[in-house]
Amino acid sequence: MAGPLQGVRIVEIAGLGPTPFSAMVLADFGAEVVRIARPGAPPLIAQDTDYLNRGRGVVALDLKAREDLDQARALIGAADGLIEGMRPGVMERLGLGPRPMLAANPRLVYGRMTGWGQGGPRAHTAGHDINYIALTGVLHAIGGDDPAVPLNLLGDFGGGGIYLAFGMLAALFEAARSGRGQVVDAAIVDGVAHLSTMIFSLLGAGVWTDRRQANLLDGAAPFYTTYRCACGGHVAVGAIEAKFWAALLEGLGLDDMPPQMSRPDWPAMRARLAGVFAARPRDHWAALFADTDACVTPVLSLHEAPGDAHMAARGVFGPAGPAPAPRLSRTPGRSDAKREKALDARALVAEWTANQP
Repeated sequence: MAGPLQGVRIVEIAGLGPTPFSAMVLADFGAEVVRIARPGAPPLIAQDTDYLNRGRGVVALDLKAREDLDQARALIGAADGLIEGMRPGVMERLGLGPRPMLAANPRLVYGRMTGWGQGGPRAHTAGHDINYIALTGVLHAIGGDDPAVPLNLLGDFGGGGIYLAFGMLAALFEAARSGRGQVVDAAIVDGVAHLSTMIFSLLGAGVWTDRRQANLLDGAAPFYTTYRCACGGHVAVGAIEAKFWAALLEGLGLDDMPPQMSRPDWPAMRARLAGVFAARPRDHWAALFADTDACVTPVLSLHEAPGDAHMAARGVFGPAGPAPAPRLSRTPGRSDAKREKALDARALVAEWTANQP
């Protein structure tokens, strides 16, 4: 079956991180995505493993050359949506900003991805994932004695790329009814703050402490943390509910622990559990708790994860990288193992223009 976004045409201005991820998500679910890349630009990584670029074509255009710029303008004019991740003002200086593009194509959904947003005191300054999550307060809440860097999953992809994809879909849905496009201003700081709504709710209710490893979900609780095992590997424990905590203690052979929610006893409880887990290798505990509700799982490496029985059964990983998510029953997403296919801009514009609704 064709994906749910079949017939949707998106132009992507080549970028890094959250913009190709957003384009990948849309392509996974059936959108026809064409990437505009600078001629001769070296790839960041080998194309046979750059899964972020899967499932779409590419046209080589130098946006500083008049003829190529005109072709880019024509391509955007025939598209349903645009994804760009330039600093604020760059697209405007190229003559490809929202005002002229929406004037030429009133139904265009113009997606913009930045760290700080299109406006504000930091809008024109450089930054990376770690800077954006730091300013939201979220980085402060993660880690132990020092903040722990959660890769760039939280900012670039969680608060950035997936929010841009959602914004594009929302605006495309509305444009299908109104015939009018609009600008999607996706900022990583906005998305990360939005993701942390529950934590700020708990903070406001007085049940969350603004310190690291002092709360239910930040590693302080002995039943929601990781433990080192005899082999050097780790297990993750998430036995929050009382019945799951009971299953954990039963599996560990512990029957004289303090009450689960006795916070003053948490350090001693955690130390005791650490001693038990340290006595056996990770895979022993994984096998012991595999068919229980103790909420204990091995911490797998990136190489190990695809081979896990559950991951393999669901097909979470495939030849083109992690599978599309979420899963739709009738029009599922599909990841195309083929890498970017070179396309001719003029021919593509002619095709898209001829087939416009």
